[in-house]
Amino acid sequence: MKRRTALAGLGSLALPLVGQAQAAPWPQAKPITYVVPFTPGGSTDVIGRTLAEKLQGALKQTVMIENKPGQGGGIGASYVAKAAPDGYTLFGGTISTHAINASLYKKLSYDPVKDFEPVALVATLPNVLLVDPALKVNTVAELVALLKKDEKKRNFASSGSGTSTHLAGELFADLIGVPLSHVPYKGTPPAMTDVAAGLVTFMFDQMTAAMPLLQAGKLKLLAVTTPKRIPLAPNTPTMVEAGIPGFEMASWQAVYAPHGTPKPIVDRLHDEIAKALKLPDVQSKLGGLGMELVGGTPQELAALMAREIPRWAALVKKSDASAD
Repeated sequence: MKRRTALAGLGSLALPLVGQAQAAPWPQAKPITYVVPFTPGGSTDVIGRTLAEKLQGALKQTVMIENKPGQGGGIGASYVAKAAPDGYTLFGGTISTHAINASLYKKLSYDPVKDFEPVALVATLPNVLLVDPALKVNTVAELVALLKKDEKKRNFASSGSGTSTHLAGELFADLIGVPLSHVPYKGTPPAMTDVAAGLVTFMFDQMTAAMPLLQAGKLKLLAVTTPKRIPLAPNTPTMVEAGIPGFEMASWQAVYAPHGTPKPIVDRLHDEIAKALKLPDVQSKLGGLGMELVGGTPQELAALMAREIPRWAALVKKSDASAD
């Protein structure tokens, strides 16, 4: 009887301990997963891995990167939209996943506004027009002339259907009056590899991802899509300067959490991300890739989306682009 009483006492002591383990305060309970909706090597992946390292140190918890590419970032976004809103799943969102896709896909498996909590606007970055050096065109005007002359060259690559790189190509086709074939990839690296190999004529993508191939001489930069020239390529004209009026476009990168994630967790994540973006090594790494680091608040990110979603809807309608 004494032994049974002792065991029962131990059991009653164990129950509160189990309850305490289940209710461990965030972020102590388990590792955090940071979902990148594109393949490794692109801008979103570089940002994710950089932030994951800094968040891991600040939060004293493992932060794991999980790449879930496909459907212009939609596969990863849909996954996070359905995740528990407990602070243990984060999402590397982009202009594609949280602005363009809303109008480009007729049946989107997530709602970019209702299914997410904005955490931080991380950076803005320019898109650039890239070709294979062997193509032997040195200006946008020469590329347009080639596309008008040679039907076999009328194709462009993108990092995926629904991305800003896809829509940039559609807008370009509309503005120059030449029908072009879209060749979507599951991320930036394979798309750039095929452009550099001459398998696809050109592509628009972010300067961040293009830098290694540009420096190696495997890609040629013809123009930037921003309203002004960029410091990393001061001698490269904007698309407007190159003779394509009305072509202005800049990408942005952000961090989100599933809708319903507690505000104290969202605020803590924002604060730590904002701190990380001010660190000299982070500024050197990401800024050196052409990114303009922002660290915007959840409210600023929500306001940006409110402006961008209708803006891109208008561009999608004008270019008659579709990813379905």
